[in-house]
Amino acid sequence: VQLQASGGGLVQAGGSLRLSCAARGNMVKLITMGWYRQAPGNKRELVAVIDSDDGTTTYADAVKGRFTISRANAKNTVVLQMNSLKPEDTAVYYCNAFVVHYIGESEYWGKGTLVTVSS
Repeated sequence: VQLQASGGGLVQAGGSLRLSCAARGNMVKLITMGWYRQAPGNKRELVAVIDSDDGTTTYADAVKGRFTISRANAKNTVVLQMNSLKPEDTAVYYCNAFVVHYIGESEYWGKGTLVTVSS
């Protein structure tokens, strides 16, 4: 399974960006898809995740009310809409997915996309 992410870039504080991630490859089903981020010197942290079955979402406290994760019309694709961006949102954002295969479950990571928010 490969996670193909797009979006990211440079934006001024208060602006918006949209990240998209598509899971491609052989799988029985997706369990969850989501986004993590890692700023320089920091550990990788959860941003938002969505359950592929019922659409239940989980957000980090730091992004609640500003970011929205949703399932796109395209199969196995999620979108992270980021509004009211702050300089502290600057990080490399990684797409993540838990997938069921016939032999068990696996976790996958995308390559990461840089989001830079200028003050």
